[in-house]
Amino acid sequence: MSKNSKVQNKRLKASSKRWMQRHLQDPYVARAKSDDYRSRAAYKLIEINEKFKFFKHGQTVVDLGAAPGGWSQVAACATGGRVIAMDLLEMQPIDGVEFILGDFLFNALSLPPHCVDVVMSDMAPNTTGHKQTDHIRIMALCQAVLDFAIIALKPGGVMICKFFQGGAQNELRNALNCSFKKVSYFKPNASRKESSESYLVAIGKY
Repeated sequence: MSKNSKVQNKRLKASSKRWMQRHLQDPYVARAKSDDYRSRAAYKLIEINEKFKFFKHGQTVVDLGAAPGGWSQVAACATGGRVIAMDLLEMQPIDGVEFILGDFLFNALSLPPHCVDVVMSDMAPNTTGHKQTDHIRIMALCQAVLDFAIIALKPGGVMICKFFQGGAQNELRNALNCSFKKVSYFKPNASRKESSESYLVAIGKY
């Protein structure tokens, strides 16, 4: 093993150790276990809904990149309607949630157009550690979510999408403004303070 490889491995081990320490000390991790949510991310969606109040009884919701299922659990409980979860990864069954394995862009064709009330995405590509590269990659993913939402959403529908701050989110917001009545940025308290993640919430599809 080269000297550079040894240094890189040492950095990765240190980074993993810091992540594990943060994870074990995270109060949302403990709450998720207590409340039987599959991930701490469930509380992000709960906060987003408390702020914007978009979930209604009987809605159809699509959760993109759903695994392990925390957001799907929240949506199923909040709406009692039809929740469709999509992911490239397998996901253990959840009561009240339909799961589709595969790329959401291809699976968009399996849904009738304009039949969904809420499209939501907590997806993120694998990070490289290079902030601008990660920002560009997740913004491309957000654009794909918007392309899906334009086809899937009913008039008046809602789209929620995670992004990493870095500048290009303003271009996406401008695109969303062309298709939705109200577009907002929101960072839930459940998002770690050191994280650059935030959410775009677009309400009222034209």
